[in-house]
Amino acid sequence: MLAKQKIIPQKDSQQIVKGLSLILKDVISGKFKFDPTAEDIHSNIQELLNKKIGEPAHKLHTARSRNDQVALDVRMYLKNEIDNLNEFTAQMQKAILKFALTNSKVVIPGYTHLQIAQCVLLAHHLLAYVEALERDKQRLLDAKKRINSMRWDLVLFSGTGLNIDRDFVKKELKFATTTVNSIDSVSDRDYIIEVLAI
Repeated sequence: MLAKQKIIPQKDSQQIVKGLSLILKDVISGKFKFDPTAEDIHSNIQELLNKKIGEPAHKLHTARSRNDQVALDVRMYLKNEIDNLNEFTAQMQKAILKFALTNSKVVIPGYTHLQIAQCVLLAHHLLAYVEALERDKQRLLDAKKRINSMRWDLVLFSGTGLNIDRDFVKKELKFATTTVNSIDSVSDRDYIIEVLAI
């Protein structure tokens, strides 16, 4: 996007992308080693990028801060994890359903206030969990709608005067919308609590 908008030279952009691709390969292969003396993972990556491509690495943070990266990275991570959680939850529901069908005639005591109340089918009891898990899946999908708004170009919290193209980045990163207020965007963490609560 920075090269497309002529904020940095195309040659620098290509070197940055190539260098980041090499770092990604190291991450995937397990060769990447986090430097605990680095300020954070983003500083660590920028330093590695600098070693791989030199001066163009310093343009990596143009029109964004590490706060931007954290806000964006966490949202990207959670979008992925919500999909994974929903898939795992669906698998659990299928396993419970299979167990309930296999044990459809088993009768167990039902409890209320820690005391036996009346007899119920084990399958009926288990299917209550299937329904509860379905609500959890819906809650996760609802939370994903709020997470699916791109936080980027906040430059600490005041935005940037550079001629960036947020819509281009939004499409590249597969977000549904972009945020409006930079202060809220960089300080908002309630979506993390929401997913953890679910």
